[in-house]
Order: sequence, then C-alpha cells, then structure tokens
Amino acid sequence: MKVHYGIENFKPLEKATVTSGTFDGVHFGHQQILSHLRKTAEEDGSETVLITFWPHPRFTLQPEVAKKELKLITNLEEKIDRLKEEGIDHLIVLKFDKKFSQMTSLEFVQEILINKINTTKLVIGYDHRFGRNREGGFDYLKQHQKDFGFEVEEITKQEIEDAAVSSTAIRKAILDDGNVETAEKYLGYHYSFKGKVVSGNRIGRKIGFPTANIELLDSFKLLPKIGVYAVTVDVEGKERKGMMNIGNRPTVTDGILKTIEVNIFDFEGDIYDQEVKVSLIHRIRSEMKFDGVEALIAQLHEDKKAALSVFV
Repeated sequence: MKVHYGIENFKPLEKATVTSGTFDGVHFGHQQILSHLRKTAEEDGSETVLITFWPHPRFTLQPEVAKKELKLITNLEEKIDRLKEEGIDHLIVLKFDKKFSQMTSLEFVQEILINKINTTKLVIGYDHRFGRNREGGFDYLKQHQKDFGFEVEEITKQEIEDAAVSSTAIRKAILDDGNVETAEKYLGYHYSFKGKVVSGNRIGRKIGFPTANIELLDSFKLLPKIGVYAVTVDVEGKERKGMMNIGNRPTVTDGILKTIEVNIFDFEGDIYDQEVKVSLIHRIRSEMKFDGVEALIAQLHEDKKAALSVFV
C-alpha cells in the first residue's frame, strides 16, 4: 500500500475504485467495505484508493468539545498499519483543517475525486456524508453520477448479532462497559494502546507486584472503563502476559491519583522510558478499596490467577 500525505502530488490513475471516511478502528464494518472495494476493483482492473482524514474532523469542527469527549480507537499510525492488512493500493491522508472543512460536496467531487484521482467507481458505507455541513451523501451522488462520470455504490449496514457495528458502539463497549471481548468481536483484533513506562512510587514492588506505570503516547486515545484487566504487553520485542489496573488506586493513594499500572508476569527487566503496547484481553473486576494492604495483596493474588486462567 502506498501512503500519500496530501493530494497535491498524487497522479491521476487510469482507473480508480475509491472510498473515503475516517475509518477509526478499521472495524468489521469497515473491513466489509474494503473487501467489496477490492472485489469491485478486481472485476474492472482498477486500483483501489482510500481517502481518510487527519486529524479527526471533530477536532477541527468542535475542538473544545472533542478535546473533552472524543476518544479514538486508533491513531494515524495504527490506522495505517490496519489498512495495510486490508490490501489497499493507495491510502490518501488529507489534512482536515478549517480550509478543508469549508469545501463543498461538489468541490470535493470535482477537485479531488475527478481531477486528482480520476475516480471511475465510488464505494461508500451507509449514511456516509461529506462536504461542508455534511451536505453530500449517497442520494446526491447517485443522482449526479452520470454528470460526474463515475458509478456510485452504497454498502448496507453491517450487523453482528443484531447490533450495528460502528466506531461509536466499539467505544461504548470499551469505555462504558469494559467489555473488551465485544470490542474484539467488532474489531477483529484485541483493542490496544501504546504508552511510555514512567517512574512511579514503587508501591507495587514493595508488596510483591511490581508494576510498569504507563503514560499514554496519545492523549486522545480511548482507555477502558476503570478496573482490572488481563492483558498482553509487547515489550522488548516479545509479547508477555500480565494484568493491568486502570483507575484511582483507592487503597494506597485514597483515590487521588489516576494511573495505568501493568504487572508483567515473570518479568524483572528495567524498561523505564521504553515504549510498550498493551492489548486488552478480559476485564477481571471493578476497582475496589480494601481495608488494608494485606487485603489488597490477597486480592492481587486472586487477580493473577484469574488473569492466567484467561490465557489457558
């Protein structure tokens, strides 16, 4: 897959089957669109093109609200990695700034889809909107496809067990419910985040459960509901099993400090300042406040048993 940052130097293709969208998470529904995109391109001998936007449009259109409320499933690097696995020929990353947000749907079609790419077929997901004030959609495109010189096709809503697959549904499963298995089913892979290991107060080491304190690399990344999770950790080139507590540490800090702490099983190396990737496998329990450190230690032993049972 060739990645193009911006449209300026993209050379129009002889034939292009195109789709566009934010594709946050590259989830099951997205994968169905991309599968159809590839199949359609193979039938008419065209190249596949995916147009995506960065930053997420809401960070430009509603910056204050988005900063507080919007958490993303994938950052740009993660999204690119996922799209590479989908067998797309070209990925065009368009900078979504104020100027771009004012482009009308007709300007987007004429300047980008026709002039810059030479689109011969456009494949879009259900309820896809584009252009200033989201004025463009399937009906508009279908009505004018002869004028534009390319065909338009809409993919119907994809569902799993009668629940619509969407980035919003995945965020809810992770953030509101801590249901990482549902998120995995919708995504087709374990949800993960990356962070840097930073120095903590070493309380975990004193009680026999040393932890890596994780600082998120991206402030907009989605974190799961507070609680204890079975996780895998990619560290020093190897995937290791572990358990993670995300929350306020009510027993040892009286709930003052919100942290992400990972106890990596059977690991004693020094990984301060290193980047690690944490993948969520199963939520073990909610965060609890114990009567003392001894009660906490006893529960941590139970949590480790529970985590290990997940990997059997």
